[in-house]
Amino acid sequence: MDISIHSSFLPHTDPDASLAFYRDVLGFEIRNDVGYQGMRWITVGPAGQPDTSIVLHPPTANPGLTDDERRTIVEMMAKGSYFGVNLATADLDETFGKLEGSGAEVVQEPTDQPYGVRDCAFRDPAGNMIRIQEKH
Repeated sequence: MDISIHSSFLPHTDPDASLAFYRDVLGFEIRNDVGYQGMRWITVGPAGQPDTSIVLHPPTANPGLTDDERRTIVEMMAKGSYFGVNLATADLDETFGKLEGSGAEVVQEPTDQPYGVRDCAFRDPAGNMIRIQEKH
Protein backbone atom coordinates (compact mmCIF):
# COMPACT_ATOMS: atom_id res chain seq x y z
CA MET A 1 0.00 0.00 0.00
CA ASP A 2 1.37 3.45 -0.95
CA ILE A 3 -0.32 6.17 1.11
CA SER A 4 0.99 9.63 1.95
CA ILE A 5 -0.33 12.69 3.73
CA HIS A 6 -1.45 15.13 1.07
CA SER A 7 -3.24 17.83 3.03
CA SER A 8 -4.51 18.63 6.50
CA PHE A 9 -7.13 21.20 7.39
CA LEU A 10 -6.91 24.05 9.89
CA PRO A 11 -9.70 26.56 10.43
CA HIS A 12 -9.17 30.30 10.16
CA THR A 13 -11.20 33.20 11.48
CA ASP A 14 -9.39 35.89 9.49
CA PRO A 15 -8.03 34.69 6.13
CA ASP A 16 -5.66 37.65 5.69
CA ALA A 17 -4.14 37.24 9.17
CA SER A 18 -3.76 33.49 8.64
CA LEU A 19 -2.22 34.03 5.21
CA ALA A 20 0.29 36.49 6.68
CA PHE A 21 1.19 34.08 9.51
CA TYR A 22 1.74 31.01 7.36
CA ARG A 23 3.42 32.87 4.48
CA ASP A 24 5.38 35.62 6.24
CA VAL A 25 6.09 34.09 9.65
CA LEU A 26 6.43 30.36 8.87
CA GLY A 27 7.70 30.93 5.32
CA PHE A 28 5.16 28.62 3.69
CA GLU A 29 4.29 28.88 0.00
CA ILE A 30 0.79 29.81 -1.11
CA ARG A 31 -0.53 26.96 -3.24
CA ASN A 32 -4.11 28.06 -3.74
CA ASP A 33 -6.43 30.86 -2.60
CA VAL A 34 -10.06 30.27 -3.46
CA GLY A 35 -13.02 32.42 -2.56
CA TYR A 36 -16.66 31.40 -2.61
CA GLN A 37 -19.68 33.30 -1.27
CA GLY A 38 -17.56 35.60 0.89
CA MET A 39 -15.40 32.78 2.32
CA ARG A 40 -11.82 31.75 1.52
CA TRP A 41 -9.97 28.45 1.42
CA ILE A 42 -6.20 29.00 1.37
CA THR A 43 -3.76 26.17 0.71
CA VAL A 44 -0.22 26.63 2.04
CA GLY A 45 2.77 24.35 2.38
CA PRO A 46 6.43 24.25 3.25
CA ALA A 47 8.84 25.20 0.47
CA GLY A 48 10.40 22.15 -1.12
CA GLN A 49 7.53 19.89 -0.07
CA PRO A 50 4.98 20.32 -2.86
CA ASP A 51 3.06 17.17 -1.94
CA THR A 52 2.24 18.28 1.63
CA SER A 53 -0.23 21.09 2.26
CA ILE A 54 -2.40 22.69 4.91
CA VAL A 55 -5.80 23.97 3.84
CA LEU A 56 -6.89 27.00 5.88
CA HIS A 57 -10.67 26.97 5.79
CA PRO A 58 -13.72 28.73 7.23
CA PRO A 59 -14.52 26.66 10.34
CA THR A 60 -18.28 26.92 10.16
CA ALA A 61 -18.83 26.65 6.41
CA ASN A 62 -20.60 23.31 6.77
CA PRO A 63 -24.31 24.04 6.12
CA GLY A 64 -25.35 21.16 8.41
CA LEU A 65 -24.04 22.83 11.57
CA THR A 66 -26.46 24.21 14.13
CA ASP A 67 -25.96 27.64 15.70
CA ASP A 68 -24.88 25.90 18.94
CA GLU A 69 -22.29 23.84 17.06
CA ARG A 70 -20.94 26.96 15.33
CA ARG A 71 -20.68 28.75 18.69
CA THR A 72 -18.88 25.75 20.23
CA ILE A 73 -16.38 25.63 17.36
CA VAL A 74 -15.56 29.34 17.72
CA GLU A 75 -15.18 28.95 21.52
CA MET A 76 -12.86 25.95 21.14
CA MET A 77 -10.77 27.78 18.54
CA ALA A 78 -10.35 30.73 20.91
CA LYS A 79 -8.92 28.34 23.54
CA GLY A 80 -6.63 26.64 21.04
CA SER A 81 -8.30 23.28 21.60
CA TYR A 82 -10.16 22.78 18.32
CA PHE A 83 -7.36 22.00 15.83
CA GLY A 84 -3.60 22.01 15.68
CA VAL A 85 -0.63 20.77 13.71
CA ASN A 86 2.80 19.43 14.59
CA LEU A 87 5.72 20.68 12.53
CA ALA A 88 9.44 19.87 12.73
CA THR A 89 12.68 21.80 12.37
CA ALA A 90 16.39 21.02 12.56
CA ASP A 91 17.14 23.99 14.86
CA LEU A 92 14.35 24.53 17.37
CA ASP A 93 16.00 27.42 19.20
CA GLU A 94 16.59 29.39 16.01
CA THR A 95 13.06 28.72 14.78
CA PHE A 96 11.59 29.67 18.16
CA GLY A 97 13.58 32.93 18.16
CA LYS A 98 12.32 33.90 14.72
CA LEU A 99 8.70 33.10 15.58
CA GLU A 100 8.88 34.88 18.92
CA GLY A 101 10.49 37.87 17.21
CA SER A 102 7.63 38.00 14.70
CA GLY A 103 5.15 38.61 17.51
CA ALA A 104 3.53 35.16 17.23
CA GLU A 105 1.71 34.12 20.40
CA VAL A 106 4.07 31.90 22.42
CA VAL A 107 2.39 29.05 24.30
CA GLN A 108 5.51 27.14 25.34
CA GLU A 109 9.21 27.88 25.04
CA PRO A 110 11.53 25.10 23.83
CA THR A 111 11.22 22.25 26.33
CA ASP A 112 12.59 18.73 26.69
CA GLN A 113 9.44 16.65 27.07
CA PRO A 114 9.38 13.51 29.25
CA TYR A 115 8.11 11.52 26.24
CA GLY A 116 11.33 12.01 24.32
CA VAL A 117 10.92 15.09 22.11
CA ARG A 118 12.06 18.67 22.42
CA ASP A 119 9.43 21.12 21.24
CA CYS A 120 7.80 24.52 21.55
CA ALA A 121 4.32 25.80 20.86
CA PHE A 122 2.62 28.85 19.35
CA ARG A 123 -0.91 29.80 18.38
CA ASP A 124 -1.77 30.97 14.89
CA PRO A 125 -4.11 33.98 14.45
CA ALA A 126 -7.19 31.71 14.69
CA GLY A 127 -6.00 30.12 17.94
CA ASN A 128 -4.84 26.82 16.40
CA MET A 129 -2.02 25.16 18.34
CA ILE A 130 1.19 24.99 16.32
CA ARG A 131 3.71 22.65 17.98
CA ILE A 132 7.21 22.51 16.54
CA GLN A 133 9.46 19.56 17.35
CA GLU A 134 13.19 19.43 16.90
CA LYS A 135 14.31 16.82 14.36
CA HIS A 136 16.82 14.30 15.64
